[in-house]
Amino acid sequence: MAHVVVLGGGLGGTIQAYELKETLTRSDTITLISNKPYFQFTPSNPWAGVGWRSKDEITIDLAPVMKRRGIDFICDGATKLVPEENRIELESGAEVTYDYLIIATGPELAFDEIEGFGPEGHTNSVCTIEHAEKSGGKGGTWEAFCKNPGPIVVGAVQGASCFGPAYEYLFTLDTDLRRRKIKHKVPMTFVTSEPYIGHLGLGGVGDTKSMLESAMRDRDIKWITNARTDKFTDGAVHVTEFDEDGNEKKTHEVPATYKMMLPAFRGIPAIRGIEGLVNPRGFVIVDEYQRNPKYRNIFGIGVAIAIAPPVATPVATGVPKTGFMIESMVTATAHNLPRILVGEEPNNLPSWNALCLADFGDRGAAFLAMPQNPPRNVNWASEGKWVHWAKLAFEWYFMRKVRKGVSEPWYEKTAMKIMKINKIQGR
Repeated sequence: MAHVVVLGGGLGGTIQAYELKETLTRSDTITLISNKPYFQFTPSNPWAGVGWRSKDEITIDLAPVMKRRGIDFICDGATKLVPEENRIELESGAEVTYDYLIIATGPELAFDEIEGFGPEGHTNSVCTIEHAEKSGGKGGTWEAFCKNPGPIVVGAVQGASCFGPAYEYLFTLDTDLRRRKIKHKVPMTFVTSEPYIGHLGLGGVGDTKSMLESAMRDRDIKWITNARTDKFTDGAVHVTEFDEDGNEKKTHEVPATYKMMLPAFRGIPAIRGIEGLVNPRGFVIVDEYQRNPKYRNIFGIGVAIAIAPPVATPVATGVPKTGFMIESMVTATAHNLPRILVGEEPNNLPSWNALCLADFGDRGAAFLAMPQNPPRNVNWASEGKWVHWAKLAFEWYFMRKVRKGVSEPWYEKTAMKIMKINKIQGR
């Protein structure tokens, strides 16, 4: 009989709890701990950032769904992990002990690393539903901007690893501006630490470079790559551009009335600084089975884990952990842990493939990388209105999956269907 704790109630942690319920024995107990009482469907945040979604539409209360599945749920934030004692200290003062721990917390957003950055500074954010609603909700900053439009800057700062939402939000803003018939009043610039448009932290996937550059040209959007963001002020983004050798090339003061740039991530404070568990940025170190090499009863999944970039870039970029990749980590962990509990060695390897549906508000771009980092067996990208409809279907299906407590793997099935429809197996 083992007590397994899943720390974090996001995309990875919630589904991890469901899958463990299927693979563990009835005598084992599962506890999900989250600092929020609800699951939020983060991929819909760019829509919420322009008012196309509300918090109620993309969140699900966790307590009732976990109760139906026989999973204990604690809504409390973790303040300190004590791995030597198999113990987690919580914000309420309570403590939870565990036999096995799966860290699925996602990241802390490192807005404080750049002057004037973040919702408390001079920029907007779509990293959380609370941030997105501050912009796109009733009386939010987006509506105020549209009444008095000016230049926009969207992008990702140095150290960022999740680039897809930046492109999604950029094109969603463009679509919304055109529907309001005020796009002609809004110069738009994309500023990114990527070495080129469409790099995505992955070295590009298929023809994402030319595809996304073309989409920007069609919409009269300028861009700056290899950009280190130095500071944000009320009316501008201050940027240093580097050449391909990492030498300073040019400084820019880009006018911006409305700004949204994705931050760098780091591990949450409760686990940062634990030697052998996390790297210097606080991300969980894992082996090929998602297991920490030092603390053998701790696993890490999702954005919380450490993955080194495959190649160095002139300005620091991280590696994204996409939903398909996270789902494979969840499934591997759900099958490896029962083997460990009966004294066997883990043998299930996550696939670490990437499937992304990037919605542009009226159409979109999709890419499939198998595996995520090159060299790849599948390296494919496409675009069209079908991506917009696929993203809508994805939102509906995943929300239904969480609400019903279903552990069915969505990403893998979808990737296989896309491969079959487009006949890209073996490319």
